[in-house]
Amino acid sequence: MNLRMSILEDTYGVCRLQMEEQTDWVQGEFFSITKTHDEISVVCKEIIIPEGIKYEGAWRIMKVEGPLDFSLIGILAFISEALANRGISIFALSTYDTDYILVKEGQLEEAIHALEEKGVHF
Repeated sequence: MNLRMSILEDTYGVCRLQMEEQTDWVQGEFFSITKTHDEISVVCKEIIIPEGIKYEGAWRIMKVEGPLDFSLIGILAFISEALANRGISIFALSTYDTDYILVKEGQLEEAIHALEEKGVHF
């Protein structure tokens, strides 16, 4: 698979908010807010997360360089399999144009090496 990826700067947090909690504090050049019937999840720079918000920090983001055509099949499966084989847990986000893979900061270098071995270019 001929993929190009890049690494976003900064460290990110994955937050879990209750339905009544506000998200007006979320800002920056990269963030994601997902609302379901049960919760609100926010991915944003860790440094902006207010006190009292439940979150897991120290995530780094790898971006699949896009835009990706909707007809492409198996990109997330390819990436997640390469990382799972190394014991690297992921948190994946997709947008209209591309995919973002979050890995813990301490596993970023190993994740990069695992993907480079599969032909991914950074």
